Amino acid sequence: MKVRILSTSDVHGYFYPTDFSSAADHHELGYLKAATLIRQIRAQAGEDEIVLYIENGDIVEGSPLDAYAYNTREATDHYRKIGAMINLVKPDAAVLGNHEFNYGLDYLAAVLQNRDYPILGANITGPNAVKIVDAPYRIIEQKGVKVGIIGLTTQFIPHWEDPTNIAGLKFSSALSVLKKQAAKLRPQVDVLIAAYHGGYEADLISGEPTEKFTGENEGSAILKDVPEIDALVTGHQHREEAAVVNGIPTTQPGYRGSDLGEIVLELDEKKQVKHGTANLLSVAGQELAPDLEEISASWLTETQTWLDQPVTKIAGGMRISDHMQARLHGHAYLDFVNQVQMEATGAKISGTALFNDDVQGFGTEVTVRNVMNSYVYPNTLVVEKVTGADLRAALERCASFFEVKSDGTLEISAEFSNPKVELYNYDYYSGIDYSFDLTKAAGNRVGQIFYAGHELLPDEEVEVALNQYRGVGGGNYPMFSADKVVREYADDMPKLIIEYLQTHPQIKAKQPGNLHIIQ
Repeated sequence: MKVRILSTSDVHGYFYPTDFSSAADHHELGYLKAATLIRQIRAQAGEDEIVLYIENGDIVEGSPLDAYAYNTREATDHYRKIGAMINLVKPDAAVLGNHEFNYGLDYLAAVLQNRDYPILGANITGPNAVKIVDAPYRIIEQKGVKVGIIGLTTQFIPHWEDPTNIAGLKFSSALSVLKKQAAKLRPQVDVLIAAYHGGYEADLISGEPTEKFTGENEGSAILKDVPEIDALVTGHQHREEAAVVNGIPTTQPGYRGSDLGEIVLELDEKKQVKHGTANLLSVAGQELAPDLEEISASWLTETQTWLDQPVTKIAGGMRISDHMQARLHGHAYLDFVNQVQMEATGAKISGTALFNDDVQGFGTEVTVRNVMNSYVYPNTLVVEKVTGADLRAALERCASFFEVKSDGTLEISAEFSNPKVELYNYDYYSGIDYSFDLTKAAGNRVGQIFYAGHELLPDEEVEVALNQYRGVGGGNYPMFSADKVVREYADDMPKLIIEYLQTHPQIKAKQPGNLHIIQ
């Protein structure tokens, strides 16, 4: 007997094979392709094979398709199509990702209200958990084999999320909860699976730590310390991983529906696992699932029309041709985003990130598509009151993004690129003049900071506008925290950017000169 475990994770609203960079874009990815592959594998299963499918979180937020569904939620029912499409693929279980909560618990509950599958969340408790979590685990019996699935979500959500979006919820350590649940469930089942929307904090082969252990990712500890499980499905980090660690197969299938995770467990005559493998299966070449396409085709059409709506024109344009140079010296687009944040909040200092190297900024003609492709997260804003010392510490973190090679060229430091490139954790600031001396060791690179015509002193307090993720310390910025927030704003940044563009008809692109680099 074989138990085949398929998983999707971090689809992020990419149901169709496009990144939405243009109406004609095509990429070999998307949930509709993944659905076809899942169905093919099920159809090909023999009598001695059980095929299970787990949706592993972060599916209801991330793409322009999801953004349009949320923005039109009072006028259309597109948001309900997310749950309807998942239903058609018939998951045996699902877990919640951290981005599931970005639009609030009530919206999430409405999106998945009519689900035909259970959402498992063993480490999500509190009075509001019942709105969206069905059970901590599920036991499935097929062909005489009992399979247990325990669902888990990264405990780090309160470090990033707007507290109002997760009110009445408590997130506990996936590792500690799994230890208890696995010990309880193991005697009741033949096969035990952990489905975890979280990643690995160590290299799967060497076991060497790949990040500071904060509790955000506990996958490696689970593989080491919970021998009761037979398989571990992961996600969250957008990595493509498939390995057997300490005898436990584990997968992480990238993002945007580019691959399926596949774990195959072979059972002996006593229904005990004797061998396991882990693989990733590309969706490239698969057709779109026609029933899912029928549900969502009008939604896609409306989204593409919305994306191509003109917003304004910008004199000079704000195209980004060299992303490293934009981070080193600032850029008209980044300064523009900071200007939006400062006007929306009244703060005189603002920081923002160039989230990835696919961001192209704005040309002379700006559409909704340009905005959504340049500011790719539904971040809201906070204003924090911090000291000059706090701001210097944040800038030192930013300066450590760069590493000077022996030949004098620059690259991204290992701290921001291994095991995953984290371009979104480097910020450019407006409202201050500052410098990085990259000839010095990281942690001692920031020179004098000037604000409002004077040097900013360590104990001087200033207000800084930040996205909410950074404002609660996300990205290893402990100098920022929720207890320093003095103002919060409900509107997300793509909406604020569009409103700013519409109300400022005479925008001119201008290269800032407030960041100085010594190398």
